[in-house]
Amino acid sequence: METIKTFVFDAYGTLFDVFSVTEKCEELFPNNGDAISQTWRKKQLEYSYLRQMMGKYRPFSEVTRDALRYAVAEAGQELKPEDEQQLLDAYRQLEVYEEVPEVLKALKEQNVKLAIFSNGSHDMLDPLVKQSPISDYIDHIISADDVKHYKPTPASYTHVIDSLDMKRDDVLFMSSNGWDISGAANFGFHTAWINRKEQPVEELNLHPSSIYHDLTGLKNWK
Repeated sequence: METIKTFVFDAYGTLFDVFSVTEKCEELFPNNGDAISQTWRKKQLEYSYLRQMMGKYRPFSEVTRDALRYAVAEAGQELKPEDEQQLLDAYRQLEVYEEVPEVLKALKEQNVKLAIFSNGSHDMLDPLVKQSPISDYIDHIISADDVKHYKPTPASYTHVIDSLDMKRDDVLFMSSNGWDISGAANFGFHTAWINRKEQPVEELNLHPSSIYHDLTGLKNWK
């Protein structure tokens, strides 16, 4: 940990609550909001995996749109163009988790560089960060879309060290997604799993360097 120069955070589910769109889903589709938001996130991840494996890469904004269309159809609802746009806009206005601003502020006061690395494309990530209370703390926004390789491929994590001009040992990578932590550990990053849902460790023999319930544990990382 003494070698770490930059803290790199996943965005969705780690800094930003992807299920903060549930309220808008419920507003547009009464009694179906929770089911739609849950399926939306599930298919968003599945479609990114499938497209990567099939060699049919599309930007995450398109994957997110396609996942939304599936989720609404599965709920037996009709997705009007104006409703689709409202929900996609909501994904650019996700709420940060409660502890996130305070923790990032504390880290910045320790002169640590902070970056976001996400599968999200810049047309999703940049406005999301800009409208959030953490925009002043983030030094770099790195997207897998820049290299057209989704996490957890090694090529995606290579893009991080290329963008930051650092070595693998210089980075502490944090994510709430166990699969993302496994991918980063496999690549050679130090990792901290933000295990918000108290899930078991993935059975891939790629254990995280540290496990925290939320970001608060990072305040005393030294």
